[in-house]
Amino acid sequence: MTAPSKALTTAVADGLPAERADTAGAQTLRRGLAVLRLLTRVGPGGLRMNEIGRRLGLNKSTAIRLTRTLVDEGFVLHDPHSGAYRLGPEAFAVGLAAEPSYALQRLAAPLMRALALESGDTVFFTVLHGTESICLSRTEGDFPIRNQLVKAGDRWPLGVGAGSCAMLAALSDAAIADILGRNAAERLARYPDCTDAAIRELVAQTRAQGYCVNPGLVLASSWAIGVPVYDRDGRPVASISLAAIESRLGPARRAALGNRLRVASQELQALQRGEHEPGEDAPAAV
Repeated sequence: MTAPSKALTTAVADGLPAERADTAGAQTLRRGLAVLRLLTRVGPGGLRMNEIGRRLGLNKSTAIRLTRTLVDEGFVLHDPHSGAYRLGPEAFAVGLAAEPSYALQRLAAPLMRALALESGDTVFFTVLHGTESICLSRTEGDFPIRNQLVKAGDRWPLGVGAGSCAMLAALSDAAIADILGRNAAERLARYPDCTDAAIRELVAQTRAQGYCVNPGLVLASSWAIGVPVYDRDGRPVASISLAAIESRLGPARRAALGNRLRVASQELQALQRGEHEPGEDAPAAV
C-alpha cells in the first residue's frame, strides 16, 4: 500500500475527515505548483515573498510555508542579499528529464529566429496540451513596439490566440465542440470577445486559407497570425505564430506572412523526418 503524503497525514492528524484531508492535500500541491509556475514565468531574477503571495492571492503565512518547503526540497533557491526566490537545481533537473519530449521546440528554434529576423515581429512556439495551449518560447524581432501579452510558460484556453486557434482548427469538428464546451467558462471570464461564434468563424477562415488571423480578439491593438505544426502521424501538436500591432498587419502583409509561416511549419515537419535543413528554399518575409 502506498504511504500517505505528509500533507494528507498532517490533515488527518488535525481531525479532518479523510475526503476533506485528501482535498486539502491536493490544494496544497496545487498551490506549491503555482509557486513554481510563477517563478518559471518571471525569469531568473525571481520574486520576493510578498510579491509571490500577492500574485497568487495567498496570505503571508501560506506563501511562506509553501515557498520554504520548496526551498527545503531544492526546487527553489533564496537569495539572502536581494530577498528574492528563484528556481533551484531540482526544478532544473525536472526540466532536463522532460526535455526529450520537447525535441520539436529545439528543431523550431532556428526557424523562429529566422522568422523574427525577417519580419521584425515577435514569433511564438506553442504546444497543444489537452484543452489548453502552452507557449514554450518567444523570439523577438527588431521592431521597437513588441508584443508583451504572451510570455514563455503562459497557458491559454485552446482557441484563444492565433497559434492556439490554428491548432484547434486542425482538429475534428467533434473535438472542437468538446473543447469549446470545456473551456467556455474560462473564456467568458478572461477573454469575453473569444466567444464560441467568434472562434468558430476563425476556425472556418483558418481551414479555408491555411493560417489563422486573430484580429485583436484578445487585445484590441495586438493582431496575430498562426499556423499548426503536425507530428509524424499527422496530428496537430504545436503552432508557430507571429504577433504585431494592427497597423503592421494589413491584408497584403497578412497574406505574405501567413504563407511564410506555412512554409516554416512544413520545414519543421520535414526536419522531424530528417529531410532538410531549416531555411532551405524558404521565401523571405515582408
